[in-house]
Amino acid sequence: MSRMQPIVRAAAGFLLAAALFTPPAAFARTSADAAEIAVAQLPREARAVLATIRAGGPYRYERDGVVFGNRERLLPAQARGYYHEYTVPTPGAANRGARRVVCGGPKSTPDACYYTADHYQSFARIRE
Repeated sequence: MSRMQPIVRAAAGFLLAAALFTPPAAFARTSADAAEIAVAQLPREARAVLATIRAGGPYRYERDGVVFGNRERLLPAQARGYYHEYTVPTPGAANRGARRVVCGGPKSTPDACYYTADHYQSFARIRE
């Protein structure tokens, strides 16, 4: 057995383990593949949230405007603090529901906004 074989085996084992134990979000679609949605296609509540964001508030929910960490890695990679999330009210829901608008950039003049109806499982870039 050559001296390199144990190293090659160890490296192969490491790569296999990394592939098996990497969270599924790391394999999810990136924003380059993300769908788009026109503002007019958004639920009326989401359009109202966008208007509130551009007005600088006031927001309905205490957590509106908090930093969105992008742990799912479905939005373009940016420095922490770039993205902020806002609740889109869901009629009939007893809590905040699953719908959100997430915007990147300055809070009242964002560079880009995304809509999710399934609590960060997927996003569509909002097209103005």
